[in-house]
Amino acid sequence: MRFRWPDKEWWRQAPSRLARLWRRSLQLRTVAITLALTGVAILVTGVYMALSISNDLYQSRLDQALRDSSRATTAAQSTMNASDVSSADGGRNLLNSALQSVQTSTSSRLVAAYRVPGQDTSVLAPPDRGSPALNSVISDQLRAKVQTGGTEQFYQSVALPAGSDSSDPGIVVGTQLTLPSYGRYELYIGYNLRDSENTLLFVQNTLLLAGLALIVLIGAITWVIVRFVVEPIRVAARTSERLAAGDLAVRIPERGEDVFASLARSFNGMADSLQSQINQLGTLSQLQQRFVSDVSHELRTPLTTIRLAGDVIYDQRSTFPPATERTAELLHTQIERFDRLLSDLLEISRYDAGSVVLDPEPTNLVRLAEDVVDELRALSEQNGSPLTLDAPGGYFDVGMDPRRIRRVVRNLIGNAIEHGERRPVVVTVDSNESAVALTVRDYGIGMSHHDVNHVFDRFWRADPSRKRTLGGTGLGLAISLEDATLHSGWLQVWSMPGQGSCFRLTLPRVPGREIAGSPLPLPPVDAGELPAAPTPPDAPASPDASADDVRPIPKREARA
Repeated sequence: MRFRWPDKEWWRQAPSRLARLWRRSLQLRTVAITLALTGVAILVTGVYMALSISNDLYQSRLDQALRDSSRATTAAQSTMNASDVSSADGGRNLLNSALQSVQTSTSSRLVAAYRVPGQDTSVLAPPDRGSPALNSVISDQLRAKVQTGGTEQFYQSVALPAGSDSSDPGIVVGTQLTLPSYGRYELYIGYNLRDSENTLLFVQNTLLLAGLALIVLIGAITWVIVRFVVEPIRVAARTSERLAAGDLAVRIPERGEDVFASLARSFNGMADSLQSQINQLGTLSQLQQRFVSDVSHELRTPLTTIRLAGDVIYDQRSTFPPATERTAELLHTQIERFDRLLSDLLEISRYDAGSVVLDPEPTNLVRLAEDVVDELRALSEQNGSPLTLDAPGGYFDVGMDPRRIRRVVRNLIGNAIEHGERRPVVVTVDSNESAVALTVRDYGIGMSHHDVNHVFDRFWRADPSRKRTLGGTGLGLAISLEDATLHSGWLQVWSMPGQGSCFRLTLPRVPGREIAGSPLPLPPVDAGELPAAPTPPDAPASPDASADDVRPIPKREARA
């Protein structure tokens, strides 16, 4: 099996995946934060210990070197003081004996002696002697201090050559020796600290490995502990998700007597209470739905008889006295309204029972809107609200239930005419790649934000005392919303007091497919523009009407 490198997409998606995992995993965040804080603590402690050990080790080796150098210098000076030489060879032998005495008294073989400059040059003093390893590392500053310091000791940290392109840490200690008859000499002893450096490296590596092992161990312990803590929370989260999804019988296992067991008992008690209340509400809802359906069906028979009798009376109203004729007309109107109310109640009961089935067929939304506009044109003219249709798109068939969509469009246009305040009502149809939409725009009284939030509620009216031209039942918009949702579409509204309203119906071009966006904007593009109401011929023009009376409308989210 050949190894395959991850593709570029994987590398680009890695940061977002890690960020998503970081946000979702409490266990990962806890372990990561614990490891980070533990790592910082161990790092600070390790650095402090390493520096302390390094300083203590260096100071210990320095003190040892100073003591060793002092002892060797004293022994060499004693050797030279006990000798009596007068010839050059005797002086050279005496200096060699002194240096050998230094090497014998100390642990270092790096010894050098240089005659202090500025002394009598007529004396044939022994030449300088020194280890080649020291000649290149003794600095001029150290020599200057030794030359003027007398018998005082001076030291300097140096890098002693250890081979090709390598060096060892070391210390050079310098002082003065007095060679009888020949003057003063600078004595330098070098000490190699390679063994101390190896010890320090061993300690540092041990601290590093111990720190890493401790971090790994703490991470593993934290992972195990957090897993024990997080797992009951995960169980509670999964249980609550299943409970929210409708599985009312699910419960959290109760084990032990700790805080998680107490949480499980409390959660299960809450779930039992919720299940009992939901079952009661479900039973009441079913009884209510059945009551509405049964009453609607039972009222059909007497209503049919009443309607037949009412039609007979209505057809003969011209033979009645004026008061009786008016009573017959009112009776006929209210019987028709009662019939529509029963029809709407039956429709709502079908939606509540989940028994509504679409009967889709290819339908042109523009043609459907034209039919509804022609049907309601007489009503719009009667109310003084010109009704126009603008269809820049949507001239194709879409799978929909024409009876239900026609009911939605008729309801929206009828409401616009009733609330249009004798201003134009504009119906617009357009389409895009994923949807076809219809908007009904009026410039009437509009609605407040509170009214917009309740406009699709059942039996709700913005102004209960307002006269209704079509004799609505208060269920029209609620049924329209159900019809739009049944088509996997949207029914949304925008409205502002004094600026009118705009209802938007959006349907998918392909039934069941998701809508990417509506082809018609909401709020509408003319939000804030208020056409003047048509003025009767005999009415004087208002001196206060001007374009300055129109105020910009703040955009707000449409409510679906």
